[in-house]
Amino acid sequence: MTAATRFDTGRRRVIAVCMAAGTTTLLDNSVLNIAIPVLRSSLNASATEVQWIVAGYSLSFGLTLVPGGRLGDVHGRKMFFLAGLATFTAVGVVAAVATHPWTVIAARLLQGAGAGLVNSQVIGTIQDAFSGQDRARALGLYAVTSGVAAALGPPLGGTLIAAAGPDLGWRLTLLLTVPFGLATLVLAVRYLPPPRPNAGHTGLDPVGLVLVGALALVVMVPFIQIPSNGAAVAAWAAAGCAVAGLIPIWQRRFTRAGGRPLLHPSLLGSAQFALGTAVAMAQFGASIAGSLVLTMFLQDGLGLPAVAAAAVTLPSAVAMGISSALAWRLVRRIGRHTVTLGLALGVCSLLASGLAALRAPADALPVVLALTQFCAGAASGLTVSPNQALVLRHAPREAAGVAGGVLQMSQRIAAAVGVSAVSGVYLHTAARATADHRSAYWHASLTCAGVVAVALAVSTLRGGRTDTDVPGPLQPAHDTNPRAGTQETHL
Repeated sequence: MTAATRFDTGRRRVIAVCMAAGTTTLLDNSVLNIAIPVLRSSLNASATEVQWIVAGYSLSFGLTLVPGGRLGDVHGRKMFFLAGLATFTAVGVVAAVATHPWTVIAARLLQGAGAGLVNSQVIGTIQDAFSGQDRARALGLYAVTSGVAAALGPPLGGTLIAAAGPDLGWRLTLLLTVPFGLATLVLAVRYLPPPRPNAGHTGLDPVGLVLVGALALVVMVPFIQIPSNGAAVAAWAAAGCAVAGLIPIWQRRFTRAGGRPLLHPSLLGSAQFALGTAVAMAQFGASIAGSLVLTMFLQDGLGLPAVAAAAVTLPSAVAMGISSALAWRLVRRIGRHTVTLGLALGVCSLLASGLAALRAPADALPVVLALTQFCAGAASGLTVSPNQALVLRHAPREAAGVAGGVLQMSQRIAAAVGVSAVSGVYLHTAARATADHRSAYWHASLTCAGVVAVALAVSTLRGGRTDTDVPGPLQPAHDTNPRAGTQETHL
């Protein structure tokens, strides 16, 4: 019996809609990575335009998460879920038929905003509809589905490009999620419950929303559009520090004035929420960056066609699905140390992948890298959903959407930073006269391993802490619903 069959009928439908939304939005992001070389050639796009096509989606995704979560907390989630998904699906068609790189960029920015609006409602919906072990299982199902969808993107994209040819192939990769989006819209209209009766009783904190959005912007943009000189770098850094300093000042002032701040006090004061978010950032950023660099290495360094490169990444999706299904049994035995174990395996798989690139014979290298990808997928399965459940159990029900938005926004910031930094390491090393793509991939893998090692250290620290508000494994710390544990479906 799967976890989903333990839910009542109403909640099975809710989690099915959430899983479909995660599949649709994250498959779209990952499937494009494999098509970037042929898209660039087809549209004659510059390196800067390609960077914006890849990272612009994450930028607008991240900017929308916290405002979307707050709007859902205040006014109910269904309306914003439907609006975000409709925008995402419609703009996907625009991107697919584009004839100029900046049309694709504009469409991807709008798609990212729609995806961010959808995903912030998904996390809040799960927080609302489930509690206790059921909430942990629901978050796990969503994380597993999203992770597997992201891992399946490159193989699906490679197959489409191989079957349809380069020019039509990249367009089909962008159209791939349109039928998924339409089907999810139908399911959401029918099965997502109406807003909670108490939705709308709290203020939006517009200044807080602007400050959080500005922070995401000033952190992410310099890693997408690299500043041209040191003065520009210093200006961006100063702006980031200033905005980060203003956020807690405004939150305290808004609270003293009787308002409900955007960032709930329990989130700001929870060391466990902060440490868990840091772990999620490091793991997600390194994973996204590592996947992109691997794709570049397989196609540019080893000369593999798109479908063969995609086949190397496929074992990651298989392993993540298997390990995620088994992770909860391990969580019941060793609790949060499951995350630490997964991170340790992630460090080992990255180092093994880089060393293989240096030492393995060319004809055996794709097979060896496929094996290391299997280990990387298993590591993600042990890390992602257990860590997400551990982080979000510290969120009160009235701030569920914002908490999920903060977590996902942090991951998107990490992805923008990671993709820029790690791809820069790879391209800079490969461009040296004395270096080659194998050495470049080793340096990029070593960088990712270092980032995950930091997450491992943080996870170990978190495992050694004891907070008075932390309940037993996978129980929500701040469930304000007096009927927690019942099988309610009101959102």
